[in-house]
Amino acid sequence: MDDVIVRELMVDGRASYATIGSAVNLSAPAVKRRVDRLRAAGVITGFTARVDPPALGWNTEAYVEIYTSRQTSPAQLGRRLQTYPEVVEAMTVTGEADALLHIYAADPRHFERVLSAISAEPFVARTKSILVLSALLRRNQAPTPAS
Repeated sequence: MDDVIVRELMVDGRASYATIGSAVNLSAPAVKRRVDRLRAAGVITGFTARVDPPALGWNTEAYVEIYTSRQTSPAQLGRRLQTYPEVVEAMTVTGEADALLHIYAADPRHFERVLSAISAEPFVARTKSILVLSALLRRNQAPTPAS
């Protein structure tokens, strides 16, 4: 039942406990207790607004593989990448690259400036960029467990 509550909140984080309760056949106070328990357990980490980056002027989207030049810890990499507001996600990955960045920029020239700045970081040996032409599928909810 908790997975349904989580999915309902992922679809609409502003849904009332009564609305969610009708979807799971619980009272609003019972849903609130479950949501509080899910928050305390770290399953629900917060509530936020989803935005459309192009509506805010961020029209260029890219993924960038980072190859480090020397041993750089993920924590060091993460701290440095936080200084770039255009980097909306950064993760360590398997394969040849050491990290993968998801970047939004206003336009290709802006992206080029950001990429140049990241490439100039002392820990970067090289980068590999992929510009997004169009999004085919975006999911803003957790996958449903396979049965």
